[in-house]
Amino acid sequence: MKSSKLPFSAAEYTDRRKTLMSNMESGKILLLGNCNASINFEDNYYNFRQDSNFLYYIGINEPNLNAIIDVDKGETILFGDDISIDHIIWMGNQAKLSDQASLAGIERVLSTTSIFDYVDKECHYLPPYRSVHTIQLENYLEIPEIKPSLKLILSIISQRNTKSENEISLLHKATSLTAGMHAEVIKNAKPGMTEYELIGHANKYAWDNNATWSFTPILTRDGQILHNHNYHNKLADGDLILFDGGIEHSSGYAGDMTRTFPINSKYSDIQKSLYNIVKAAHDVARDASKPKTYYKDVHLMAAFEIAKGMTELGFMNGDPEEIVDEGAHAIFFPHGLGHMIGLDVHDMENLGETFVGYDQTIRKSDDFGLKSLRLARPLEAGFAITIEPGIYIIPHLIDLWKSENKHAEFINYEELDKIKNFGGIRIENDYIIREGGAELLGDPLVYDIEGIEKLKSS
Repeated sequence: MKSSKLPFSAAEYTDRRKTLMSNMESGKILLLGNCNASINFEDNYYNFRQDSNFLYYIGINEPNLNAIIDVDKGETILFGDDISIDHIIWMGNQAKLSDQASLAGIERVLSTTSIFDYVDKECHYLPPYRSVHTIQLENYLEIPEIKPSLKLILSIISQRNTKSENEISLLHKATSLTAGMHAEVIKNAKPGMTEYELIGHANKYAWDNNATWSFTPILTRDGQILHNHNYHNKLADGDLILFDGGIEHSSGYAGDMTRTFPINSKYSDIQKSLYNIVKAAHDVARDASKPKTYYKDVHLMAAFEIAKGMTELGFMNGDPEEIVDEGAHAIFFPHGLGHMIGLDVHDMENLGETFVGYDQTIRKSDDFGLKSLRLARPLEAGFAITIEPGIYIIPHLIDLWKSENKHAEFINYEELDKIKNFGGIRIENDYIIREGGAELLGDPLVYDIEGIEKLKSS
């Protein structure tokens, strides 16, 4: 029989639902759980992953469940069916649904089809991210058009953005596993291997720890490609490997970490120079990440460090502050500094990035470099975030800007042409914001040059 233990106590799940009901004031909240998703025929499906909001409020990690939180009556109803003997024969037995519900503090459990007697067109619901959710909403509510509840979206984000101490404990576990996976990959990387062989080491580490990836990993010598999911390259002397990967703990909480390391045991001179700029940007951002500080300002501080460092190396010209004001630094740093992390690696992004990472005091920019900033709002104690600056030498972007003479007063294209095959560097760690500043999540993993070189040769 599968374990029916939930990550949190019944009291904690009950308190979460009470808080949500208090914020919503009235009405019914419809929470859709996930079902199995088939790969190429019905019974061959991907590993099941429950909807994160369902996990947060209901806690049961099983398919084909839905719930209604009735704010006016102050009760929660779980809809689902106990498995049949046919399912037991093929899949094994599991705890009764009523027993699982009681672990989440839910007393009422009704059959799947009973939901039609309890839903109505006025139900609050969230944006669907799977086609089956859209079909369910249209079917249950008899509505021609999906119109998610903004009040519900904002209420959930407000609640889930701030992590409890129990959640932080699980984030520590997820990020500690993530650090262990990265160390395993760094130590096992050797010239002559293929990228997919290193992915194999990462995957084995996850499975050995009863965990899975929190997102499809990036492991490549082509670090200038921000989301590179190809693993076909053979690794050779002098290659710089960028590994961006995270482990999802069995509770659903995610880690997300990036290390950039030499396939040999030593960084080259140019690799050291650019790496130290990224490290300086990371450390400045870490030290600046405190409650009430706008994360957009932290991003710009990191961008300043990158502009300053690239100016000192002769790849840029002029005043670093002016470089950042004009956006010229984005040729090297085209993405945002970080994002929220929690039950989702990009926490609650399905509810709307601008609702999660922005608020009424700050709006998303359309400027290149800033438009990819997922988190800009003022930080608060309890926020879990990533800090992940980088430098990327992107040949196509360099050629385009050079042909347009773009930011020619700031960018030394002649010098930049000499390192067009460099690749990319990113350093990423996960933090919880405390009243005194950013606290590292998980076991520390070295990210200075000396530490990485020592780990690489161990």
